[in-house]
Amino acid sequence: MGDPFMPTGFGELKVFSGSAHPDLAREIAGVLGVGLGQARLRRFPDSEVSFQIDENIRGTDVFVMQPTCADVDRHLIELCVMIDAFRRSSASRITAVIPYYGYARQDRKDKPRVPISAKLVANILSAAGTNRVLTMDLHKAQIQGFFDIPVDHLFAAPVIIDYLARLDYPKVTMVSPDAGGAERARAYAKRLDAELAIIDKRRSDDGIAEVMNVIGDVEGRTCIIQDDIIDTAGTIEKAAAALKEAGAACGKIVVLSVARLLGQAIKSIHEETSVSSLFV
Repeated sequence: MGDPFMPTGFGELKVFSGSAHPDLAREIAGVLGVGLGQARLRRFPDSEVSFQIDENIRGTDVFVMQPTCADVDRHLIELCVMIDAFRRSSASRITAVIPYYGYARQDRKDKPRVPISAKLVANILSAAGTNRVLTMDLHKAQIQGFFDIPVDHLFAAPVIIDYLARLDYPKVTMVSPDAGGAERARAYAKRLDAELAIIDKRRSDDGIAEVMNVIGDVEGRTCIIQDDIIDTAGTIEKAAAALKEAGAACGKIVVLSVARLLGQAIKSIHEETSVSSLFV
């Protein structure tokens, strides 16, 4: 449990959760040493969102935890409805905590007559009444510039690197599943004093990933694949198969929680102290 919080210029700290990942929200609340806010989130028979706050939040500092993961549209609208309710209930400040930012891959016009959906989502969140956004590992860092409100962009790297460093593998290779992720994988490799490998990946017209070649030394080494988004897991699956075929050591799947990192960021934002120490 965290230390008790004193009200700041934005009032008492309150943490609420949508339906996208309530377990993560409870874990974050546990890190902060607070209980989740009291509210009722339901659906009408036609699937419309019904949301009601069951406690007084006037003058409070509200953090709404809702990653916009699958079902993306459902969770995004749910988040906006919740934010509107907090705004109309006179919350002092509303921070949207979005560990996964949906539509982040649609951040530019790469074809004629297509939307820039990442910018549209930023506009929708601002219009709903969001005062600040806390997010993590955006697909492209420049998405922060789509907002006219403060954005705190965290990285999961400290959590992952700390875990991998404690394992102390003798021969480690960080692997980027495509050329576009080489910079991220290189940053991990530098921190872990590891080698770097890249998967030469080509996509067919139907979007199915096809691994063509492994560039780098992986034979007999522990390979760690670093990617920012896993959708169908086709890229990861084919990358793992290519690495195994090239002689990499077999590994396992481990899930790491970012709840503590998000909790520390929420604490810093609420207390109006620097969050930059977490941006590593």
